[in-house]
Amino acid sequence: MQTILAYLKTFFSNIGAQILSMTFVDVIDIAVLAFLLYYVYRFVRERRAGKLALGLALLAMLYALASLLEMHAISFLLDNFFQVGLLALVILFQPELRTALEKVGGDPLRSIKNLTESKEIAAHTAVIDNICIAASDMSRDRTGALIVIERSTKLGDIMKTGVQIDAIVSQSLLKNIFFNKASLHDGAVIISDYRVAAAGCFLPLTQNARLNKDKGTRHRAGVGMSEVSDAIVVIVSEETGEISLAIDGELLGGQNYSTLRKQLTDILLGDVQAKKMPKFSKKDKKKEDKIDG
Repeated sequence: MQTILAYLKTFFSNIGAQILSMTFVDVIDIAVLAFLLYYVYRFVRERRAGKLALGLALLAMLYALASLLEMHAISFLLDNFFQVGLLALVILFQPELRTALEKVGGDPLRSIKNLTESKEIAAHTAVIDNICIAASDMSRDRTGALIVIERSTKLGDIMKTGVQIDAIVSQSLLKNIFFNKASLHDGAVIISDYRVAAAGCFLPLTQNARLNKDKGTRHRAGVGMSEVSDAIVVIVSEETGEISLAIDGELLGGQNYSTLRKQLTDILLGDVQAKKMPKFSKKDKKKEDKIDG
C-alpha cells in the first residue's frame, strides 16, 4: 500500500511540474494529439477494429497494473507480447488503416477541386444525365446494374479487375453493358474523368452487419466500394428494380430519376453549382415523370 501511495504521489507531482512548465506550443501539441485520438476513436467506433482496439487497451491497462504491483509473470508475458505489438497492429488493422489513409488523403484533394469552369460543369452534367436516364430505364426493365463514379480516390486497382473500355458515357452504352446476356453484366462499371473507364470490375464486399440481410451481393459490393473510397455508387436491383446510392458506407434506397439526379448534382457539382443548374420547364417535368414511370 505504501508503495502505491508513494507512486501516486510521485506521479501527481510530475504532472504538476509538467503543467507549470507548459508553453503555448505545448498546448497546440496537446490539442493536435487530442484531435488525432478523437479521429481514430470515431473511425474505429462502428467497425470491427473497435473491438480489437478495446481488447488491446485492456491488455495495456493490465500491463500497467502488473508493472505497478510487480506481478513478474504477467509482466514478462505482456512485455514479450507488446514487443511485436506494432507488427500485430499493422496486420490486424490492415483494411481499416488502408481505408483511413485513403480518406484522409482524399479529403484535402477534394477540397481543391475546381468545378466552376463551364466545360467541366457541362461534362459532369452530361455524365449525370446519362447515368440517371440509364438507371431509370434499367429500373423499369428490372436490369441489375452497378455504376461506380470515381472522385478524388483513384480506382486503378479496381479497374484492373475488369475490362478496360475508355468510352464516352452514354445511356445506350450503360444499358448494353448491363444487358443480362452480356458478358460483363455481372461486374461493375467504373466512370473516371467523364468516361467509362472499365466494366466487369470486382468490388470489395462490405462487412457491415447493420446492412439489411435482404440486400444481395450487388448492394454489398456497392457499399463496400463506398467504404474504402469517396466514390459514389449507383445500384439498380435486378429483383425489385429499386435504385439505390452508396455514399460513405451508407445505402440510400428508394431513388428515382429526379432524386438520383439531384443527389449526383449536389455531390459532384457542389451545393453552389447545384443552385445554378437551370430550372426545369413543364415540358421537362413531363419528360421526367415519363421516365420515372
